[in-house]
Amino acid sequence: MSATATLIAPWRGLTRTVWVLVAARAVNRIGAFSLSFLAIVLTVEFGASLSRTGFVVALFGLATIPSRLLGGFLADRIGRRRTIVLGLTGCAVAQLWIAASTTLWSVMFAAIVLGLAFEIYEPPSQATIADVTEPVDRPAAYGLLGSAMAVAGVLAGLLAAAVSHWDLRWLFVADAITCLACAVLVALALPTDVRRERVPTGGVAVWRDHRLLWLLASGTVFATIYMQLIVGVPLTLLEHGLPASGTGIILAVSAVTMILAQRLLRVQLDDFQAMRVGYVLLAAGLIVCAFATSLPIFLLATAFWSVGETFLLTRYLTQAAGLAPDDGRAQYLAVFGLCWGVATTIAPLIVTRLLETVGPEGLWLINAAAAIALAAAQPLLRTRLARA
Repeated sequence: MSATATLIAPWRGLTRTVWVLVAARAVNRIGAFSLSFLAIVLTVEFGASLSRTGFVVALFGLATIPSRLLGGFLADRIGRRRTIVLGLTGCAVAQLWIAASTTLWSVMFAAIVLGLAFEIYEPPSQATIADVTEPVDRPAAYGLLGSAMAVAGVLAGLLAAAVSHWDLRWLFVADAITCLACAVLVALALPTDVRRERVPTGGVAVWRDHRLLWLLASGTVFATIYMQLIVGVPLTLLEHGLPASGTGIILAVSAVTMILAQRLLRVQLDDFQAMRVGYVLLAAGLIVCAFATSLPIFLLATAFWSVGETFLLTRYLTQAAGLAPDDGRAQYLAVFGLCWGVATTIAPLIVTRLLETVGPEGLWLINAAAAIALAAAQPLLRTRLARA
């Protein structure tokens, strides 16, 4: 078997639609390096104070929460493809607005508009994958999406470093171009939207599904641990006097590990068994991270938690898609996706507070304890999510 065939073996049998969505999302993620420079643009180009810059960036993050709900609502009303194209086009318009802004107020409003458009893509793309994939293949399909995003994230970081000497406004123009290119790809390559009847599971009904709320609560804890790793690992390296370049190496190792771990998603485990394994591996990585003092040990920790995250990211999405009725799937995925908005908001606060009070060792041991508790809670979650 060739190297290429071996690489794609875990995803053999997935439909063309899945591959198109994954390709579009990866290209868009690669082009999203401009977001890393939003704070710099505000301070350097527009003379905003640090407090004003933090306020604007926080408004952007806050706007992504209704953005995801809007994506789920529109996907179940006007169709998956139309909603994806609308979201990508909205992002492009907002990026061009930022690039063309001449006043601080203009770029502030543009950042809010960008936030409102930023997550529209996610629910319809995740719902489309579930629509065209058998339940047994959904972990592999979502695993492919996660792997592509991880690799694209590393490439985005490399591109950001390579082009950061440009006029920063042009970075937003480049991002807008990738959004429009992906919108064209989706419009031409995805199947035509199927006309749907009025969805009986409106927003209120979705929030009344206690199974989804249990999954959302569990997923929020996981997402918060995940985001603490994103925020806390660079700070931990700094605490130990390790070079900042170590963060890039850790991201690259994590991406490669997630790809190599895809074969494990085909192991015959149900969702709750797989999530228990995932949490145990995540806890192991966090414990190693707590006592790591050199980059090789941090890389060992990365391998553990990346395999664990591979199980957890895919199975949570599989569960959320499986709970939903066919005509309300995007709304269910949108509500479940709110765990990431909450985690993105609170994780930096938790990390900085714990680093100040208990240090890196305490930070990661507390997170490891949370992961172990969630592993032990899987039988309870299975009971709560059981269908009537």
